[in-house]
Amino acid sequence: MGQADKRIRIMLVDDHKTLLWGLGKLIESEALNMLVVGTARDCDSALSMAPEVLPDVILLDIDLGGTCSLDIMPRLLAGCNGARVLVLSGTRDRELLDRAVMLGARGVVSKDEPAENVLKAIEKVHGGELWLDGIMLSRVFEAMRNPQGTRRQDPELDKISQLTAKERRICSLIATGGGAVNKALAQQLFISEHTLRNHLTTIYHKLGVSNRLDLYVFATKHRLDQADL
Repeated sequence: MGQADKRIRIMLVDDHKTLLWGLGKLIESEALNMLVVGTARDCDSALSMAPEVLPDVILLDIDLGGTCSLDIMPRLLAGCNGARVLVLSGTRDRELLDRAVMLGARGVVSKDEPAENVLKAIEKVHGGELWLDGIMLSRVFEAMRNPQGTRRQDPELDKISQLTAKERRICSLIATGGGAVNKALAQQLFISEHTLRNHLTTIYHKLGVSNRLDLYVFATKHRLDQADL
């Protein structure tokens, strides 16, 4: 077998063409032990591509054009057995990053970090290590040990109590399938996309969020996927 067969196979998932190009060039020029085997710009493309290219490491951006990519992570991992996900993030929202780890990410690297850190993170994650700081690990372990603790102390219950049954149903679908497009959500709710957009506008106002990604973060943080709210 040739040397190329031993390189770390990397799949890049980001909705920004310039960032995809830059990451590809970085790996090509600075990491002789790595190979970019595929790039995707949305959730559907990532899910269809992963089983075809069989990456060792998937560098996954959380925010794909306003859509949260975290809920496709289990399917990504199932579609290419043995792959590891390294989250590429432009956010400092700790609840969102913690959820990424709880869903299976082996590390989190900021878009602001130096290039050498990104390459080192890929190597460490590929080698079976975690690329996480101790504070994040402590939070994740505590959340797994006591999943109801945050909910009992939730200061946003007044906002949540304003939601109608239909609006809670929408929040639940967002929380459990954050990567789904509006058309798919509308079909599950048996309503039109226009009606769904109207519901979302009302929900954003009641909860104090501005878009689908913010709603996903709020809904998962405050357990709006739970039926007993």
